Amino acid sequence: MKYQKYANKFVDKPKYFLNCLKAFIAGGIVCEIGYFIQAAFMYFGVDRDTSGICSTILLICIAQLLTGFGCYDTIAKIGGAGVIVPITGFANSVVSPAMEFKKEGPVLGVGSKIFSLAGPVILLGIATSWAVGIIYWILMLF
Repeated sequence: MKYQKYANKFVDKPKYFLNCLKAFIAGGIVCEIGYFIQAAFMYFGVDRDTSGICSTILLICIAQLLTGFGCYDTIAKIGGAGVIVPITGFANSVVSPAMEFKKEGPVLGVGSKIFSLAGPVILLGIATSWAVGIIYWILMLF
């Protein structure tokens, strides 16, 4: 207890309001970029649903590229939860472990570590979609 009080003297108190404001602005910027991409797809004749899917995929690709080039961590330090919570943060969490182990090679490093954090989520999504597809296919036979 006495040590905890002593240690707390050296720890900066978090600036909650400033952090929330940064996260709000950064998350808003991510959403505006996504909306701009969707609007661009719609401008070129893609329907609303397909353009939403395409803009989501493009945001994921951009986040993965930024992670690969080492820029995403800098953006995340500034934007905080505003860039970590959206789908771009999920893309970062998939690519980051693979980038840390790239020196171990493409199979044992990147190939095995890319699924260490987000792998269970991806596996569950793929397995569930297969199960639903098979059930739908069986029901369509009758």
